[in-house]
Amino acid sequence: MKSSNANPKVDFFFSKESKWQREYEQLRIIALACVLTEELKWGCPCYTFQKSNVVLIHGFKEYCALLFMKGALLKDTERILIQQTENVQSARQIRFTHVKEIVKLAPVLKAYIHEAIAVEKKGLKVELKKTSEYPMPEEFKKMLDKDIDLKNAFKALTPGRQRAYLFHFSQPKQSKTREARVEKYIPQILDGKGLDD
Repeated sequence: MKSSNANPKVDFFFSKESKWQREYEQLRIIALACVLTEELKWGCPCYTFQKSNVVLIHGFKEYCALLFMKGALLKDTERILIQQTENVQSARQIRFTHVKEIVKLAPVLKAYIHEAIAVEKKGLKVELKKTSEYPMPEEFKKMLDKDIDLKNAFKALTPGRQRAYLFHFSQPKQSKTREARVEKYIPQILDGKGLDD
């Protein structure tokens, strides 16, 4: 049964054939019961409070999830929040593989959503790591030391773009691969663009 505050623009997500269709529908019922505004963001149902993103429904091959945008600030009394990767600073997921898990946890999920709404009402923010706290790959550091224009262009990027580059450059295990990544993105950095711009 569809709630009266469901957004018709989001219906397609719930009506399309999916491995997680029943789970998505159950998560939608729970989110809408918490009197949030339903929107479509990043191709997924996103539930907002006064235009701030609170929780998102999304799915992967092995599971579907309820993603709390500022999940790091929640108390997580039931110990069910998962940090997707070590680099995710703010968001936390609750993962599901069957609709029965969602039905069983419905009161807990609603409590977590209400806590997330309270976080928004208080205007709380997740303290993000500073760019200087991210490891600087030696290969990139050498390039910056050698090329003042590159160094200035990198410094002029937003902190988020800087972090994305540092993370991307640090991933490969081999120095040669890290060096190749740095070389590839030098023109983009000099143009003031981020990794995905």
